[in-house]
Amino acid sequence: MTDRAGLEAELRGVVRGEVAFGVTDRALVTMDASNYRRVPLGVVAPRDADDVAAVLEVARARGVPVVARGGGTSIAGQATGTGLVLDFTRHMNRVLELDPGTRTAVVQPGLVLDRLQEAAAPHGLGFGPDPSTHGRCTLGGMIGNNSCGSHSVAWGTTADSVRELSVLTARGERLRPGPGWAGAPDGLRALAEGETARLRTGFPQLPRRISGYALDALLPERGADVARSFCGSEGTLGVLTEAVVGLVEVPRARALAVLGHPDESAAAEAAAGLLPGGPRRTGAAADGRGPLTMEGMARDLVPSATGLPRGGAWLFVETGGATEAEARARAEAVVRSADVVDALVVTDPAGQRALWRVREDASGAATRMPDGTEAWPGWEDCAVPPARLGAYLRDFRALLAAHGLRGTPYGHFGDGCVHVRIDFDLLTEAGVGRFRRFSRELAELVVAHGGSLSGEHGDGQARAELLPVMYGAETVALFERVKAVWDPDDLLNPGMLVRPAPLDANLRFAVLPRRPVDVAFGYPADGGDFAAAVRRCVGVAKCRTAAATGAEVMCPSFRATGEEEHSTRGRARLLHEMLAGELVTGGWRSTEVRDALDLCLSCKGCRSDCPVGVDMGTYKAEFLHHHYAGRRRPAAHYSLGLLPVWLRWTARTRAAAPVNALASVRPLAALAKRLGGITPERDVPRLAAEPFSRWWRRRRQRGVGGAGALVVLWPDTFTEHFSPSVGRAAVRVLEAAGLRVALPPGLRLRRPPVGDGRSALLNPVALLKGRGRVCCGLTYVSTGQLDRARAVLRRTLDLMEPVLETDVPVVVLEPSCAAALRADLPELLPGDPRARRLAGRVLTLAETLERHAPGWTPPRLDRPVAGQTHCHQHAVLGDAADRRLRAAAGLTGDLSGGCCGLAGDFGFTKGHWEVSTACAEEQLLPSVGQAPDGAVVLADGFSCRTQLEQLAGVRGRHLAEVLADGLDTRGEEGR
Repeated sequence: MTDRAGLEAELRGVVRGEVAFGVTDRALVTMDASNYRRVPLGVVAPRDADDVAAVLEVARARGVPVVARGGGTSIAGQATGTGLVLDFTRHMNRVLELDPGTRTAVVQPGLVLDRLQEAAAPHGLGFGPDPSTHGRCTLGGMIGNNSCGSHSVAWGTTADSVRELSVLTARGERLRPGPGWAGAPDGLRALAEGETARLRTGFPQLPRRISGYALDALLPERGADVARSFCGSEGTLGVLTEAVVGLVEVPRARALAVLGHPDESAAAEAAAGLLPGGPRRTGAAADGRGPLTMEGMARDLVPSATGLPRGGAWLFVETGGATEAEARARAEAVVRSADVVDALVVTDPAGQRALWRVREDASGAATRMPDGTEAWPGWEDCAVPPARLGAYLRDFRALLAAHGLRGTPYGHFGDGCVHVRIDFDLLTEAGVGRFRRFSRELAELVVAHGGSLSGEHGDGQARAELLPVMYGAETVALFERVKAVWDPDDLLNPGMLVRPAPLDANLRFAVLPRRPVDVAFGYPADGGDFAAAVRRCVGVAKCRTAAATGAEVMCPSFRATGEEEHSTRGRARLLHEMLAGELVTGGWRSTEVRDALDLCLSCKGCRSDCPVGVDMGTYKAEFLHHHYAGRRRPAAHYSLGLLPVWLRWTARTRAAAPVNALASVRPLAALAKRLGGITPERDVPRLAAEPFSRWWRRRRQRGVGGAGALVVLWPDTFTEHFSPSVGRAAVRVLEAAGLRVALPPGLRLRRPPVGDGRSALLNPVALLKGRGRVCCGLTYVSTGQLDRARAVLRRTLDLMEPVLETDVPVVVLEPSCAAALRADLPELLPGDPRARRLAGRVLTLAETLERHAPGWTPPRLDRPVAGQTHCHQHAVLGDAADRRLRAAAGLTGDLSGGCCGLAGDFGFTKGHWEVSTACAEEQLLPSVGQAPDGAVVLADGFSCRTQLEQLAGVRGRHLAEVLADGLDTRGEEGR
């Protein structure tokens, strides 16, 4: 048994980078994006090649294996290990040099691909290979796997773009692999030259042959290129510390032709016919005359075909040109030459991005079948000659059916490479047995079509056991001899590629509990099983992107800290290990999970932006519920979590003015914040002098009100006590649109007389007695006080019964409250049919006007807007109706994405100030700071408005307020 403490101490003595042997550090790297799991001894983040050499020396002396890890998005298990994991993303992550003249760049292995693309873009250059994980995969990982991406028909694989490498062997030798036997370890040349016949005949010649070692690159007619042969070796031969890579000239304009075909086989056959003749120009810039991409996707992968041409499958064919007209002409020529059901040509960059997003999210979306059944990698990227792809897909579908399995193929049809996730049962012995049998038969099918077991992601543990099917025993034995030349001690990523572990060993699901865990939420999409909800995270790591794109939100805390434990994936990994109980042993009491979840803003961004719908906000609430059960909670859970209670008592005692006065006295405010667990940097928001519902009662007592169809306006806590102006504005707008507004009942009524909106809904006696007040339970949910949340929501449903027995819509102005009612309510009370009925009634202001006052024309404002779409609206509610309403009112421009960083109680809680402000500084504050003169700053959420006021001194406004200001107020009453 390895002396972990001694190993850690020795490494700390010789490594300048971080040495991390803690439970959290190890738990975060037990898995990659594959089906496999291994628990390492520790993680080292080297600062430079000298640190790597020091780690290898210690590991060699102690016989400890070493695994190099980039973004951790490998799909075959090769980024996991039982020894030391080298994390290059922390320090060795830079572009060291970029030479536009030679079109080369010198990069470190931890550099994320998008950072290289950003550095090259000003020179009109780019790196040709572009996997869908381009926002988080690293150059080291791409070289290790010989990654490709959607533009490989033009620019080939990563190996085609590698010029020279800097490599450390396990025995500390520093090599510079390149062409002409440069950097070859002793013995490699003699070994290869003794096997030239095998190298010439034993390796299939197809665009996407990634399986095995690329030993044919060592042939003299191929330049004896040691660097190229190193690509795709999955960290088993040496540790990469630097690389010289080639760049390509990027077309100035692009067009996207989307071709509709009857089915995927027809699309595959069409792709082969569209390929340009002659050998592929790998590693060189495409001249733009041929396709740049040729991607295929079938209808069963696309939840909605809206925006796509007619067909059962589609080819995405991208063309380039010096001008938009030239790119479009080439795309239209592709359409004319293809036998299609329907077609679409898009030159607008935003339109192209929207279509490509469908393709990029497929790797995650494919993990769920249309009925919600789980599907898994393992046979993610087989490749066959493009001309054989149509026939292969038919045979592949037949093999799936024969085993009673389902999958949704898609991928790089121009290169004959197919991605697919299959609904293997990897939880039972019988299911794993079927997985193994199917794997063997599929390997034989791929080889029968002249293909490669891997066409992009490498063999890892998933396929290496089956390499003899593809290469034969003698060539696999040659692989072992090559491994021995490079790494005679078998320290580097053992069990991968050569002498592999069985493909059904080390499955990450084996450690999870077999019985459902007792939980508070219903998890309807996961059969009520919390373990199944946690399994949703497959490691695609879209949450690890360094910057949000467009309207996306996920994952603001990771972008603020850059730490894996603060990413959605990192937190899901810790929850997985908590359920496993092997590494994280505290269960629901785990401090490791608690600390990782502490900086989760519960923004819900992952619920919509994660390709597999991980909902970390819900998981956090669940964890906090169990973690603090029967124990004293943090002070903020009482001060902020019980906020509706404190505010209600303040309103009943008419104490708003004294409370505001006391809060303005600095020493008293500081004491209150310290006792309440509130960060000292925050100002306490002022309470409104008159709550919204009190204004409403005065108005109704004067007989003021609208006529027309009835709507119920929800008096959320924030509108009621902090921003009643928003409620007053909403009433004016709704009534101007011809609707009649009422508030929810204040007493549980035996009879539901909703008729005129005055008796049951506006019963003044009920409101004055204060027997009850509807509440979405948001503050209780966000602090994990789920028993209290359920009690509050049951009371709310009791009060809302008269409304639920009608078809009256419920208008909720605060996005976070609307999201809680739509999502949290039915998941916390899954057995109460009223919960789903109320969730289905909840509408935003814009949705209400669009559906229930379709003939109303909003006031014409003709002003630009700035600000941010509320994260809960983005994640749960959607903002399409809001965008249409803004356009109708002449409010131009788009709101930014991201999260404001205040996020309810998060930004007020002690210890969260730095992350809260960093989130605001990412998109919200720049959006407002760069707004044109006269712009309206929109912020529908109270948190967003508070953040803007406290950090930028800017008053954000709810859309209702902006519209109300634009109304002709003559004759209006009740202001």
